[in-house]
Amino acid sequence: MRRREFIFALGGAVAVWPLAVRAQQGERMRRIGFLSGIPADDPESQARLVAFLTELQRLGWTDGRNMRMEYRSGARDAQHIRLHADELIALAPDVILVNGTEVAEPLRQATRSVP
Repeated sequence: MRRREFIFALGGAVAVWPLAVRAQQGERMRRIGFLSGIPADDPESQARLVAFLTELQRLGWTDGRNMRMEYRSGARDAQHIRLHADELIALAPDVILVNGTEVAEPLRQATRSVP
């Protein structure tokens, strides 16, 4: 009798195992691009970025867990901004965050498919 119960339990566990494995798989990693025209070491820019990441975390989005943030700074140089815009687009982010029209325009020219 014990042998049947064991085999039945083992068979049930094997049947349920794929469901448990799928349940443990995390959601898809989202990628956010951040392109700034301001130098990366600018205190105000850093404070805004920290505030943005803090709010994302409050909403359940944590860098490295369920989203990846890609930072680029053009440091007020149009050539660097275009270069970094191309780099971010190549990473295929879900969305790109910018600060300022001098950064948004090169991105708009490079892609219309990434929000």
